[in-house]
Amino acid sequence: MTSLYSSRDMGLSIGFQLITKTEYYVEEKTGKTKRRSKTGKNEYFRELIVQAVRNKVKFHYVLFDVWFASAENMNFVKQWQHKDFVMPLKENRKIALNAKDKASGKYVTLETVNLELERKVKIYLEGVTFPLSLIKQVFVNEDGSSAILYLVTSNLKLTHVQITTIYRKRWKIEEFHKSLKQNVSLCKSSTKTVDSQSNHFFAALWGYVKLEVLKFTSKLNHFAIKSKLYVKALQHSFTEWLSMKPFQSSA
Repeated sequence: MTSLYSSRDMGLSIGFQLITKTEYYVEEKTGKTKRRSKTGKNEYFRELIVQAVRNKVKFHYVLFDVWFASAENMNFVKQWQHKDFVMPLKENRKIALNAKDKASGKYVTLETVNLELERKVKIYLEGVTFPLSLIKQVFVNEDGSSAILYLVTSNLKLTHVQITTIYRKRWKIEEFHKSLKQNVSLCKSSTKTVDSQSNHFFAALWGYVKLEVLKFTSKLNHFAIKSKLYVKALQHSFTEWLSMKPFQSSA
């Protein structure tokens, strides 16, 4: 797991956790023996945020996907770390439309709420001690189908446009993962031990940082930089090959 700091058009990895699956268990459905980590992903998530705060990284919002959208994580970010967040909710998430309904335990599923586009409403979640702002986005796919994205934020002052603009920055993590795999060979490690795998992963992160710096100095994206380096290497190799006079016949 990694945490990525995004500012303007630059993204820098500021922390990572290697997930070690050292516990064996039998899966009930299949009866197969599998491995799992002693520490859950949500715990790793909170540790990465603590690390960023401890290192005095200046940030206002934590952006994460629906996998980490638990009440515990929301309370942790807002109340314990004093940061705001923007994150999605699943359609079947139960919400209360006012404080009175929350106090009486009257919750409805998110998909049953008739929420107009570009409208922001205040909602309450079970287990979350503070209100949230909720908005809805609708996306039309190429095949004509549509998808709905529900976003909530702990900052009630944000407008609809501000919420969507801030959360759009989370796409940087997808670009980050893609570049790690395709440009700095993250998945091509042949190492077997924890130490060697850790070193390989750190080297890949450092390679990504170098590409981010080169992106600003060269005005090229990561893939264009990699292509340029390959072309230069091939040109140099071909020149060196020609200098060896491969077509010269011997007497």
